Amino acid sequence: MTSIIQRSVPLDASANLVKQGLHPVLARVYAARGVSSTSQIEYDLKDLPPFGQMKGAVQMAERLADALAANQRLLVIADYDSDGATACTVAVRALRAFGADVDFLVPNRFEYGYGLTPEIVRLAAHTKPDILITVDNGIASVAGVEEAHRLGMAVLVTDHHLPGETLPQAAAIVNPNQPGCEFPSKNLAGVGVIFYVMLALRAVLRERGAFADRQEPNLGHLLDLVALGTVADVVQLDDLNRTLVSHGLNRIRSGKACPGIAALMQVAGRNLQRASSWDLGFALGPRLNAAGRLDDMALGIACLLADEPGQAFELAQRLDGLNRERRGIEAGMHDQALASLEQIDVGDNYSLCLFEPEWHQGVIGILASRIKEKYHRPVIAFAGGQGGELKGSGRSIHGLHLRDALDLVSKRQPALLKKFGGHAMAAGLTLDRADFPLFQQTFEAVCRELLPPDLLTRTQETDGTLDSQEMTLALAQLIRNEVWGQAFPDPAFEGVFSVLQQRIVGEKHLKLRLEQATQTFDAMFFFHAEPLPERIRAIYRLDVNEYNGSTSLRLLIAHWEAN
Repeated sequence: MTSIIQRSVPLDASANLVKQGLHPVLARVYAARGVSSTSQIEYDLKDLPPFGQMKGAVQMAERLADALAANQRLLVIADYDSDGATACTVAVRALRAFGADVDFLVPNRFEYGYGLTPEIVRLAAHTKPDILITVDNGIASVAGVEEAHRLGMAVLVTDHHLPGETLPQAAAIVNPNQPGCEFPSKNLAGVGVIFYVMLALRAVLRERGAFADRQEPNLGHLLDLVALGTVADVVQLDDLNRTLVSHGLNRIRSGKACPGIAALMQVAGRNLQRASSWDLGFALGPRLNAAGRLDDMALGIACLLADEPGQAFELAQRLDGLNRERRGIEAGMHDQALASLEQIDVGDNYSLCLFEPEWHQGVIGILASRIKEKYHRPVIAFAGGQGGELKGSGRSIHGLHLRDALDLVSKRQPALLKKFGGHAMAAGLTLDRADFPLFQQTFEAVCRELLPPDLLTRTQETDGTLDSQEMTLALAQLIRNEVWGQAFPDPAFEGVFSVLQQRIVGEKHLKLRLEQATQTFDAMFFFHAEPLPERIRAIYRLDVNEYNGSTSLRLLIAHWEAN
């Protein structure tokens, strides 16, 4: 069952935004998201918090400046998702612009697992780097940092994940979520963290006179990468992150994207001049992630590092092919999971833990997300690992901090989890296959303890109703041009419609013709092939439909009830 809730709108804030020139509907939408002045959505880079507020940033910049002066070899250790890939690219591009001798290494998730493990450190040592720089990982790599020290390498950790009880003994750590860091935003993605470190490094190099006889690198040129990693990693889009994303989108729209991002947009069939947050999260992110899920994220990083458009396009095509393969694998796993769930009463469960021996380790995170969306329960999907292990990837619902729940599981059963980590809404873990039933039982007990029963009912928030006269292409275009994402959702409206026409397209989507107050609208209900009744109450989004050179308004249906 779904409960539809209309977001409350502070009337004073909404009226103030209208006075400042905002469209009345957008004013209402923004006021419901805590915006009271247009200054909050002007996204001036000068308003960003200074890097000096981020613990360890200046210290790390000084260490990197010393390394550049001594011509030391640097090696970036990346993660295998979009955030890790964009963070690695930002680090490599910036450091090379500063004159560094730098390369990168991204662990193959199936061989080395996650983070700076001792195994990946030993692999890195073959190229004889002086310093390892982690991006989007490392805050939990206590053993990996120790191994690096044993082999004579220093480690600089940049990360955004929540730290454990013990921090690694790195030469410097930059993570807004580490103890004692007073940086005002705790929501930076890994790519945002390394971008801030590069800002600090540029300032240190400037003070040392490094740009006295050459042009200072413009780090703003990297904001398209920062925007992609930020949106694709589904971090909360607070004021800082929306500013970074806004400027990154502006670079893409103005034709200044790096060749890799331009090529990914092209293979996805998206328009550069009209790039949106949706494109970053649902068109580019999955294609980039496909490399880490099925192959090697080095392919994705190579695409983003490519300076020649032809090479970037060739790599983007390979990523697009991997994404199609990923979708096929995911579809089969999804059908298997739904079949197994038919044998249990999901309504009695506070959580769902699923495992099939043939499931692909690189796709279980997406599967967990799909099942969570369908049943509105915390879901952890498992695939077989090496040596009788299971690798799990989980997704949570509002009200259950998934990493904290796993921490409680580990305290209740100290020998159960071999390793775990993550965020409030997503986490990963490793356990022995024989321990799956015990984990299933313990995790369910923890969820029952932490989750209030009322949060098991799905809620759909809307921005209220629109008059038929407000449902225009112009408003849809205004909405598309704004920055939306996690914790700052794109507008969703509700209304009652008559269903005039409906037919299935592409075997699994419903194409509709709807009527409201004598006006008719084209609509799509993606991934829904069941017929609708003659009259519905629907939650929808305004969409700009571009087809055969023409542009028109389209409604995207997200939820419906009989009316």
